[in-house]
Amino acid sequence: MKKFLILSVFMALIQTLSAQSLKAVKYVDGTQELNGLVTSNAGKNLPGVLILPAWMGIDDEAKTAALELEKQGYIAFVADIYGKGNIPTDFGSAGKIAGQFKADYKLYQQRISLALEQLKAAGAQSSKIAVIGYCFGGTGALETARAGFDVAGVISIHGGLAKAPERPNIPIKAKVLVENPAEDKSVTKEAYEQLVQEMREGKADWQIITYANCGHTFTNPTSKDYNEVMAKRAWNHTLLFLGEVLK
Repeated sequence: MKKFLILSVFMALIQTLSAQSLKAVKYVDGTQELNGLVTSNAGKNLPGVLILPAWMGIDDEAKTAALELEKQGYIAFVADIYGKGNIPTDFGSAGKIAGQFKADYKLYQQRISLALEQLKAAGAQSSKIAVIGYCFGGTGALETARAGFDVAGVISIHGGLAKAPERPNIPIKAKVLVENPAEDKSVTKEAYEQLVQEMREGKADWQIITYANCGHTFTNPTSKDYNEVMAKRAWNHTLLFLGEVLK
């Protein structure tokens, strides 16, 4: 028991020290203060990856992804979409604020655009930038492609796939990877089929990988849906895609 406690404390310390390698970055959208995080290799003229967090805001999954991407030779920037004073405290408040951004997709795209500028300011090569997002952030990754932002590729990880039916399908320049859990109850058959149609009509370079026996947040170790085997596969697919479009 004593050894277990020592090990637990040690692991917690390691995680704390690792988190300290992410540097806080303040930026603004008008009067709204935003607080992102950038990896310690900022300024080194490397390919860059923008990370869009899930609906609770910047969390451990987004931070861990940034640190792992740094090891792979990328500058990673974790975006703050909601801004100071708007961080959800529970799933109810998270659903409410995320829903506001999904409805006002232009505001969501604007916040993504500002984060992309911060990533470039941190030294990321402007011609070698990709966006990945989890859950609500996965929707944001698709919104990046829909906005026509100048990025090489986007990855939506258990993200919402639907957009309002009145929005037209337009050309998609960025390469698109969707990592979709097979048992995600938040993704309807109609939304899935509409995304496929959107990608086809947009003449996109796209791919959807479906992960068996997985609920919505299958990549998050703190979630009841976590599937270690499939999460590792999804991460390997993420790295493969990033290696293709950025290196």
